[in-house]
Amino acid sequence: MSERRAAPTVGQVVLGRRLQELRETAGLKREEAAKVLRVAPATVRRMEMAEVSLKIPYVQILLTAYGVASDEVAAFVALAEEANQPGWWQRYHDVLPDWFSLYVSLEGAARIVRSYEPHFVPGLLQTEDYARSVLEAGTIGNAGADAVERHVSLRMERQRLLDRPDPPHLWVVMDETVLRRPVSIHGRVMREQLDKLLEFAARDRVTLQVAEFEDGPHPGTYAPFTLFRFAEPELPDMVFTEYLTGALYLDSRTEVSAHLEVLDHMTARAASTQRTEKVLREYRENF
Repeated sequence: MSERRAAPTVGQVVLGRRLQELRETAGLKREEAAKVLRVAPATVRRMEMAEVSLKIPYVQILLTAYGVASDEVAAFVALAEEANQPGWWQRYHDVLPDWFSLYVSLEGAARIVRSYEPHFVPGLLQTEDYARSVLEAGTIGNAGADAVERHVSLRMERQRLLDRPDPPHLWVVMDETVLRRPVSIHGRVMREQLDKLLEFAARDRVTLQVAEFEDGPHPGTYAPFTLFRFAEPELPDMVFTEYLTGALYLDSRTEVSAHLEVLDHMTARAASTQRTEKVLREYRENF
């Protein structure tokens, strides 16, 4: 039986969905595909759902059974071998929760990342000192200074994707609460964080908006969430929402559409990018 992975890579998610499509096109049920492999149907399901790595011999047998041409099989296998390679974040397996590993993988593969943040500056935009202060105040702080520093390092490593030649479009709506909540007794920490937000606000592929208090309540005032959109047609939009001890990944059309509608509503009501820069500068002067 295939070994379980802590979290799938985006490549495994895409190829797993493709395997399912090819099986369905061939008119085979999972039970029938399982008989071809001489395994339990659950093994086929786990491969299609990216709950396990793509075992290359199994992939080759299934593709042949599905009537896929030999040259296409070779191309699929090459993609599967690449998808099975651990992501850079696996270096942080000692501190990275299983439920967040997929988030980092999705983040790195997305073409558009849209998020709502009611509490803190999003991790992709945090300074080291701001990140350290937030982490020390949370449950991670109870694990000790070494764990905090590992998490800070991971967060800074994630930010490299915004410096790629072709970075994703990051579109963030932050509640004004984020700007009013000092995370440290040292004013320097918030000043430097606001400077970094202003720096990112000037980038072409970063859109920042502040939901100001004066605009009243809005439909997103529940919990932070992130919506990922991908270039790969096999991978649908996906929503991530986090709670104290875990997270949910939503990909049903109904749930994603509801979150997208809320995001669109919030971005229409939130301060414009020009107004947001003005707000950031005003808060910068107060720290």
